[in-house]
Amino acid sequence: MGGPFFLGYTMDFRAIIMGLSFALMWSSAFTSARIAVAYASPLAMLSLRFLISGLIAIIIARALGQTARLTRKQWIVVVIFGICQNAIYLGANFMAMQWIEASLAAIIASLLPITVAAASWAFLGERLSKIGIMGLIAGTLGVLIIMGTRLSGGADLLGIALCFIGVAALTIATLLVRGISNSGNVLMIVGLQMLVGSAVLLPSSLLLETFRLELTWQLLAAFTYTTLVPGLAATLIWFLLVNRVGATRAASFHFLNPFLGVAIAALVISETLTFRDLFGVVIIMGGVFAVQMGRKRTPS
Repeated sequence: MGGPFFLGYTMDFRAIIMGLSFALMWSSAFTSARIAVAYASPLAMLSLRFLISGLIAIIIARALGQTARLTRKQWIVVVIFGICQNAIYLGANFMAMQWIEASLAAIIASLLPITVAAASWAFLGERLSKIGIMGLIAGTLGVLIIMGTRLSGGADLLGIALCFIGVAALTIATLLVRGISNSGNVLMIVGLQMLVGSAVLLPSSLLLETFRLELTWQLLAAFTYTTLVPGLAATLIWFLLVNRVGATRAASFHFLNPFLGVAIAALVISETLTFRDLFGVVIIMGGVFAVQMGRKRTPS
């Protein structure tokens, strides 16, 4: 694939723009979620968000001539992503941000490329070079530095644990689902997997939380943004990017998430950052970069 050289891979310009757009949108989701959960029940709000995003995606997909006649593999993608990404990963993160800061949630979530590489290495036989192994160690070290700072500052253990559960769920989804086929039904698949997430989150909300709602302009703005931008646009871009350049190359853009997540939280909701936080973010970014550079294909 022609074009500029980025993170050890040759990518075309459109792929780079798509990746940068995805990273910015995805990183901003933590701040908008942090604002929204201050005024509404996290799981109930997230279920409504996926219902609206999913219906919008399906309506647009139908207008474009896409159908819900999916292959068995595509239905597996719909169910796995709907449960693991939308219900467990985002549900756990939204709940966690009742008690922890958006920047901390973003930092933990940015470990996805490292956890996927580690799991692929341990369970699927995917080889890592020495620089990749060093990246795994560096990413872990960066997290420990930030965790030490936040725990000493009184960060909530339940919130942190929920974030790690979310990362584990998304890691499983990424390992089981190697993207979707280029069938032209991408937007329909995005919409359907959001409806799956909504259907799982609604009963979870009824069982796990007490409903609350404060109708404020902050809630309406944050809910609208998270529904349309991180919820719909970023998910669509991610599916298209994986189809275009592959899961490993697409995951390279996650190395931007720690910096962007921390920066957006600091700018929008004035979250306090320490030098040790920033030092840990730099180490994590370097670790993710090294892992992506050090991944090798398993010989067939």
